Amino acid sequence: MATTRVVRRSERLDARVSKQEKQLIETAAACRGISVTDLLRMSATDSATRIIRESEVMTLSGQSRAIFVEALLNPPKPNAKALAAARRFQLEVEG
Repeated sequence: MATTRVVRRSERLDARVSKQEKQLIETAAACRGISVTDLLRMSATDSATRIIRESEVMTLSGQSRAIFVEALLNPPKPNAKALAAARRFQLEVEG
């Protein structure tokens, strides 16, 4: 049996728009058969998610990409500082 999750929306966002923008938004909402509030909420959430995702993606040039892949496939051996850090971490984890 499917359960419905109720989301309590208690926060508020306000925006001033031009008359033309408001008419455009109202028309788009009507085309979708949803309220202006739902259209704005869904559009803003979708846009925010896309923007965050784009900012988290790392783009590398060809040479940088090759160096990165090489380091993943053939990682260097850990140096003394890395080994010491791993020992300190292990001590903290074990208590």
